[in-house]
Amino acid sequence: MIPLVQAVLGLASGALVGFSLGLVGGGGSILAVPLMVYVVGVADAHVAIGTSAVAVAVNAAANLAGHARRGNVRWSCALLFAAAGVVGAFAGSIAGKILDGQRLLMLFALLMLMIAVLMLRTRSRVGLSGVELGWTNAPAIVGLGVATGTISGFFGIGGGFLIVPALMLATGMSILNAIGSSLVAVTAFGLTTAVSYTWSGLISWKLAGLFIAGGIAGGWCGGRAAKLLSVRPGALNSVFASIIVVVALYMLARTLSLF
Repeated sequence: MIPLVQAVLGLASGALVGFSLGLVGGGGSILAVPLMVYVVGVADAHVAIGTSAVAVAVNAAANLAGHARRGNVRWSCALLFAAAGVVGAFAGSIAGKILDGQRLLMLFALLMLMIAVLMLRTRSRVGLSGVELGWTNAPAIVGLGVATGTISGFFGIGGGFLIVPALMLATGMSILNAIGSSLVAVTAFGLTTAVSYTWSGLISWKLAGLFIAGGIAGGWCGGRAAKLLSVRPGALNSVFASIIVVVALYMLARTLSLF
C-alpha cells in the first residue's frame, strides 16, 4: 500500500511530466526520474527508471492520441523515424555503458544547450504544413532517426528534446507537427526500456498507475497550451528552447557538483 502523501506526490509529479510531453513532446524521462527519486521518494534508482519508463510510454501514447485527433501527427514520417530510432537506441545503449554515468549526463546537458541555441535562432521559421514521407526526405529521416536513437540510448535519457528538432530538420515540418509526431518515437523508446525493466522485475506498478493518471490530465492541459502557443509565431519554439535550457543547466549543476 502506497502512503497517501507519496500517492499525492506521484499524481502531481505525473501531471508535470504529462504536461511537458503534451506541450513540447519532451522532458518525460528527464523530469520523471528525478521526480520519482527526489519528490516521490523511490529509494532504488533502477526501480525509479523502470517505473518512469512505463509511465512516460503510456503518457506519451495518451498525448499522441490527443495530437492525432487534432491532426498534428505526420504518421509516415513519424513511424519511419521511430523505427530507425529504436535500432539506434539499442546500439547506443550498449556503447553508453562504457562511459561513467555522470560524464554522460554532463555531455547530454551540453548537447541540449546547443539544440536550444539552434531552436532560438530559427524560432521565426513557420515550417511546412502537410509534410509527408517521400524519396527526398526519407534518407534524412532515417539518418537523423538512427542518430537520435543512438544518442538517446547512449545517454540513457529519453529523447523527446532531440526528436522534435531532428524531425524539423529532416522534413521542414512545423514545430507543432514535430511535437505531435515526436510522441510516436517517445512512446516506442519508452516501451523498449519498460519491457527491459519489466523483465528484470524493476517496476512499481501502483506508482506507475498514479504517474499515468496524473500524466493524462497534465498532458491534456499541455496539448491545449501547445495549440494556443502555436498561433503566435516563434512562441512555441521559444518555450521549447527555454525548457531545454533550464533542464540542461540543472543537469550541469548536479553533475559538476559531483566532480
